[in-house]
Parts: sequence; C-alpha cells; structure tokens
Amino acid sequence: KADTVGMFQVESRAQMSFLPGMRPDKFYDIVVQVAIIRPGPIVGKMLHPYLRRRQGLEAVTYPHPALEPVLARTLGVPLFQEQLLRMAMIVAGFTGGQAEELRRAMGFKRSEKRMLEIEGRLREGMTANGIATDVQDLIVRSIGSFAAYGFPESHAASFALIAYASAYLKCHYLAAFTAAILNNQPMGFYHPATLVKDAQRHGLHFRPVDVTRSAWLCTLERDRASDDWSVRLGFNYLKGLRRATAGSIVQARTEGPFLSILDLVRRVPGIRKEEIESLAEAGALNFIGDDHEHPAHRRDALWRAELAVRPLGELLEQEQPQMEEDESSPLALMSPLERLSADYRITGLTIGAHPLRMHREAMNKLGVIRASDLAHLPDGRRVRIAGAVICRQRPGTANGFVFLSLEDETGISNSIVMPDLFEARKLTIVDEPFLLVEGILQNQRGSVSVKASRVEGLRLDAASVASHDF
Repeated sequence: KADTVGMFQVESRAQMSFLPGMRPDKFYDIVVQVAIIRPGPIVGKMLHPYLRRRQGLEAVTYPHPALEPVLARTLGVPLFQEQLLRMAMIVAGFTGGQAEELRRAMGFKRSEKRMLEIEGRLREGMTANGIATDVQDLIVRSIGSFAAYGFPESHAASFALIAYASAYLKCHYLAAFTAAILNNQPMGFYHPATLVKDAQRHGLHFRPVDVTRSAWLCTLERDRASDDWSVRLGFNYLKGLRRATAGSIVQARTEGPFLSILDLVRRVPGIRKEEIESLAEAGALNFIGDDHEHPAHRRDALWRAELAVRPLGELLEQEQPQMEEDESSPLALMSPLERLSADYRITGLTIGAHPLRMHREAMNKLGVIRASDLAHLPDGRRVRIAGAVICRQRPGTANGFVFLSLEDETGISNSIVMPDLFEARKLTIVDEPFLLVEGILQNQRGSVSVKASRVEGLRLDAASVASHDF
C-alpha cells in the first residue's frame, strides 16, 4: 500500500480522492482509474454512477440491452473512446467508416459543426432501430461529453502499466524510485520539496549535498549498520553551481580527499566565489577535513570560504593555509529556522524538519488538526487545518470551485473552496504560502477533505515551499 505522490497519472488531488472509493485490486481497475478522472467522464457525470456500482450501492444497468457486451467491463458506464464508437455501430448502425469519422470529430481539434451533423445521423439510426428518445438523449450525452475529452482504452492501459510500475517501485524500492524522480525534474505534479517530505514520511533517509561524497545527480548510499538505502542529494540541487564545477570537484576528489576549504579552492581553480558560498551555505563544506565527528557549521564554512577565495599578496600566500587553520569563525551557528531558510533558498527543499513542525506548538494553540489525524475524525465535524500550500487547482470542469492541498509535517490535507469564498479571499488564497483553513470535514469512504468556510494567511517565520498552481 502506498499513497500516490510521485506516481505517474494517479498523483493528482482528484485521483487521490477517487482512489479510496475505487480500491483497485486488479490491473484493469488501474486502467479505469486512469481514464475516469478526465474531463469527458466528469462532464458526462459518469464518476459517481461508476463508483456506486463498484461499491454495490447501485445496480448495474445499460442504456440499451444491446450495449451490455460493450459496457459490461465498465459496469454499464461508458468510459473509453472505443466504447463510444462501438455503441454508435450497435445502436445507430454506423459503419466502420462512419465510426472513424466520429472518432476524428471527437479528436483534439474537434468541430462543433461536425459533431452536430454526426448527432443527427446518430439519432436517425437509433430512431430506425426503435430506440426511445430518452435513451437516445443518454447515448448522445455520453458521446458529446467524450467529444470534450475522451480517453482511448489503449492509452489508458499503457498509462496504467506505468502507474502500476511506479506503485511497485515506490513500495519495494523507495530509495531508487525517489532518486530517479529527483534526477528527472521537472516532471509530475509535485515539487521536489514535497517528494522528499513524502519519502521521509515513508521511512526513507536523505543525506545532504556534500563535496566529499555527492555526484552531480542524486545517488544511493547503503548504511553499513542497518543495511538500509538512503538518498544522497546531488550537486544538481544546488542553485548557481555549474555542472562543470561539480565535475571538477568530483574529479579532484579522485586524487585524494580535500584537506580544507582552501585545498578545495586550489584544486578546483575554476570555482567561482558565489559557487563556494552556495556550497558553504547549503552545508556542503561541513565535512571537509578529518574531523567528521565534529563537522564545521555552515557559518564557519562561510567564513573559511571567504578567506580561501580572498586574493592575497605573494608574501602572505605561503602563510594562507596556517592562517585558515588558526582563524576561528566569529560567526554564531545558524538557528534551525535559518538553516531551513538556507535550505530552501539554495536547494529548493530541505531534508530537515518541515516548516510546520517548527510551529506545531502555535498550531496546537490555534486548534489546528494535523493532516494525518483527519481520517480518524467523523464526517461533518468543524475542523481547522493548516500548512504550506503545495497545490492550487481550479479545473474548468469544476464550476468555479478551487481545490487546495496543504502540507504539514505529517502529510497532505485537501480543502474545497466555494466560488464565492474564493472571490472574497482571492488574494490570500493565491498569494499566501501558508494557509489556515476552517470548515466542515468531509470524510466519506476514505476520501477526506475540508469544505472551507474561512481561509486565512499564516504569517510564519519560515521559508515557503514551491506550489503547483492552477
């Protein structure tokens, strides 16, 4: 079992909300899952009938008895483009050529005029076959909704295979799966900061960018004591560090360990001042030298980096190594919040504490429920949730509703914002990186969300997480 963050095709908020009711237990269920969260089935109002039938809450019926062979696999609900074409051939007597014309008309650049013409032919054929007007309306509505965006079953099966493979890898090879996703950004629905936090909640350990160990890409490291795999962040997550510089660091490392920051600067002569500063601020210089039990702190590394890149006269150059060794930093250690801010500023993510964890005491005083606790609360209860906004969505098929995903240190909570509330609080919802949402909990068959009645910005002294918006 795994949640679907980072998994191809099934990681959106809508997919996550539908999955608990769907509970796929065979491959074809994933094919349906991929296809059903699409504008076509949504506009055609096919989601809830399918789910009710799957859960045994509604009998499986067919628009016409002749359509049972075509629609039996999808419980009488047309979900795939191929089904619509077969329906037209059965109920309206369409030839293969006419069905192909219908398929082209339902394509990406569909024509309203052509669809109306085809609708007329559909109705003529159905009337000739003695099909009642109300049944004709149902069939035409199904075909019309798919013209907005219908998914071919063949495509859904191909995508489902990738989704299944993603789920398997996430469950059984989390470290390799996570490293691969981080190394192939941008992709998918979530920012790397969210992918890292999700993986940590599933038990994966990360190690920081380190000039003594990191490669350009994220890599896997095995813990000798526990035999567990962890992910070492790569230089690719260090903003402002050129790939050529990273390559020079790795090459120099093969000739022997770096004895000091000065030694690094001398052996990587092309490194720029801003690059060494970024490395220091991200903590990537902390483990240079022999004393790995007592590594340097980031501000100490910044101090020594500044000495290492400072131009010196010829007479002082010979004394520089001793000067660096003797010169202790007068700078104080970074606080946890300062380290967090530096992480997000330099790498765009943190492998340390989530921003909300540092403010949990304040959240508790406000009555904020943790994301992981929502599923255990009863439907209809008034709750408060809060977190970093990682996703804002306003789908064209949602009639103005806005969907928010908030991340705290325990997971992701979802909120539904009505159109009038969105218009009243638009600037807050769109601009604030951290939100507090109050509303009614909707906890139905494993699908959990909060219907918002109030949305406020949270003024937290914390770095913001990147979001996927609209």
